[in-house]
Amino acid sequence: MGETLRVNGRAAISTDPALLARFPMQGKLPRSVIVVHVETAYFQCPKSLVRSELWNPAKHIDRKSLPSTGTILADISRGAAGGEQYDGEYPERMKATIY
Repeated sequence: MGETLRVNGRAAISTDPALLARFPMQGKLPRSVIVVHVETAYFQCPKSLVRSELWNPAKHIDRKSLPSTGTILADISRGAAGGEQYDGEYPERMKATIY
């Protein structure tokens, strides 16, 4: 399937407890939800996706050639955020906070 669904409208982040209660995942509620007010929705032909070769593995960039999230944080914070520490703690943080 190449078609995509294009949605135009407005979105807002909400922390309304009643909304959060509608989206439990593995017994935990999200901290926030995105509320989308759809103004128009329609199918988009796949031409741009086909031309982009988005799913062509030969066009993918090796992740190791890109900076880590910690490196980016350290750079944009001018060293205030510990990049190596952030990267090192990531696996455990992900396990503890994914749901």
